[in-house]
Amino acid sequence: MIERQQKCLLLDSASLYFRAFFGVPEVVGPSGVPTNAVRGLLAMIASLVERGRPTHVVACWDNDWRPAFRVEAIPSYKAHRVAEPGDDQVAGEQVPEALGVQVPIIVDALRALGIARVGVDGYEADDVIGTLATRFSGRMPVDIVTGDRDLFQLVDDANQVRVVYTARGGVRSPDLVDQAFLASKYGVGTGPAYADMAVLRGDASDGLPGVAGIGEKTAARLIATFGTLEAIRAAIDSGDPAIKGAQRARLEAAADYLDAAPRVVAVAKDAAVPDHDLTAPSAVADPVLMSRLALEHGLTSSFDRVISALGID
Repeated sequence: MIERQQKCLLLDSASLYFRAFFGVPEVVGPSGVPTNAVRGLLAMIASLVERGRPTHVVACWDNDWRPAFRVEAIPSYKAHRVAEPGDDQVAGEQVPEALGVQVPIIVDALRALGIARVGVDGYEADDVIGTLATRFSGRMPVDIVTGDRDLFQLVDDANQVRVVYTARGGVRSPDLVDQAFLASKYGVGTGPAYADMAVLRGDASDGLPGVAGIGEKTAARLIATFGTLEAIRAAIDSGDPAIKGAQRARLEAAADYLDAAPRVVAVAKDAAVPDHDLTAPSAVADPVLMSRLALEHGLTSSFDRVISALGID
């Protein structure tokens, strides 16, 4: 028998189940609990597995969606999304009530199927993805599935790491982000260059202000000219005449932010991810649990599709 080429699929779980929740019409199962996020996520996994035929599948998890080391660097990091007392939440993040009740079902569904769910205390799913992508780098192709541009910094053609970006076309028609995509769309040619650009540009959705007056195009031009954020800052310190006027003043005024932001934007590549069997399941891990979930929540067809995609008898 010809052995299938090894390939790894890293899922940004929260990104996908949020997309499923808002993109799939609400369905209430026999239990009375809505299941659109569960159904949508399972459908996404089935579609991704059918198309990519991965040998390894990992549902990467936010054990901490707002890690202390990032908040210490920039206190505004995701501050606007922190749940208040009485709010519905998942791990401290404010979420719609109808989604919050589905997350435990998602956890159980992944466990029943035998799909590895991996999180690390004190780190986000992004950091789990960064660590695993680094571990697998050069050993097998890695597809990172997310709707979050932050993970573009991991793109690496030489080591066959790309991002399957779902923000526009979903998993059925995603953008496949490689270095050519970064160069064409953003004017930066590597993952690290994208991260440096993202520091300058900022990201309001994450509470990162960026450098006032430096938008995406200007940030990309600066990176293209000087190569790295570090080189830009060295040019400012040395009085390089290529950076002058209002632009120099803005960058100088943002010195404290630029000291801190790279620690926030950079995805960790050395999180203490424990050893797991990350291979795609070849058998249902817990048939009893799957049967219970299928009956209570009306998920039989959703499970059947994932089982079929995985090639499980």
